[in-house]
Amino acid sequence: MVGGFLGAGKTTTLARLAGMYREQGLNVGIVTNDQADDLVDTGLLRSLGFNVEEVAGACFCCSFNELMDQMQNLSADKRPDVILAEPVGSCTDLVATVIQPLKHLFEREFEIAPYAVILKPSHGKKILSATSTTGFSPKAEYILKKQLEEADLILINRCDELSTAEADELEQLLAKNFPGTPVLRGSATEGTGFEAISEFLDQQGEFGRKILDIDYDVYAEGEAELGWLNCSVRLNAENEFDLDRFLVDIVEGIRQELLSNGAEPAHLKTIGLWEGFFGVANLISSDTDVRLSLPSHQKAKVADIVVNARVACDPELLEQIVKKVLDHQASQINADLEYRQLQSFRPGRPEPTHRYATAKT
Repeated sequence: MVGGFLGAGKTTTLARLAGMYREQGLNVGIVTNDQADDLVDTGLLRSLGFNVEEVAGACFCCSFNELMDQMQNLSADKRPDVILAEPVGSCTDLVATVIQPLKHLFEREFEIAPYAVILKPSHGKKILSATSTTGFSPKAEYILKKQLEEADLILINRCDELSTAEADELEQLLAKNFPGTPVLRGSATEGTGFEAISEFLDQQGEFGRKILDIDYDVYAEGEAELGWLNCSVRLNAENEFDLDRFLVDIVEGIRQELLSNGAEPAHLKTIGLWEGFFGVANLISSDTDVRLSLPSHQKAKVADIVVNARVACDPELLEQIVKKVLDHQASQINADLEYRQLQSFRPGRPEPTHRYATAKT
């Protein structure tokens, strides 16, 4: 399982690891997780040819039995040698509620790898140094800190976007806040550092044992401050349009609207798919640029568009913004929009299926 805050790069990291394992001749299964349906990550990973199941509607800890069902579904046709799992980016306390129950209840079926948590540099530096405004409340920041606290390994991702001095500063902050926790650097986009990451995850030993002292009231209130939106639409245009440009324009339009409303994005991503091709654009904070993380290099007249947004604002405002931008961008290319699904809400209080107070041997 690979955790980390919203926008840390978990999906890209899992795709990179899955590709490495597949090159070794191993069968790989992936389980994604979200508080709602229509998850960009699931569509992306399936488009890359991976065997993917999804736990939707609640986090792994609150849907532990469904997590186990989905892992069984992965083995229905071809039993995986490796299962990679991506928890919801606003969740923590996963050692006590997922890893320890797996170890105790299913010890004969699984070997549990070290629990890796990805540090998101853009928000991580601000939160750990406490020197500037992050756009999140202290309760939301509490979640990121607790995620890092329970990690067996902290991965500084997106190092292709950092100078050596910036990466050094992050590593020093981590050493100060989480002494003794191993730290590795890498770039899931470029693949740098992943041999060392894979070697670490292949280790066996006393991992997944950091049971948090956690205040569930603060945790729940921090999650509830985030507006959650998943939206899927069918786009029909009179003439061919550049799919990648359209995806970037959607994310940039939403970014501008969020800025004007003083709302900090935790993560915003959109995927466009049609007949075998796809593209992905995303945004991870208000002070970073929109990124075309996976270009399609395609023109199309029809495309299915999925937008996932996690933002520190009221979900009703978030829905208004996303609909406004989608409608505007569709009008720019003389296209009709058919809304297939639209969900916006605040996450409810976490109610884990299991929670172990101490680590089992």
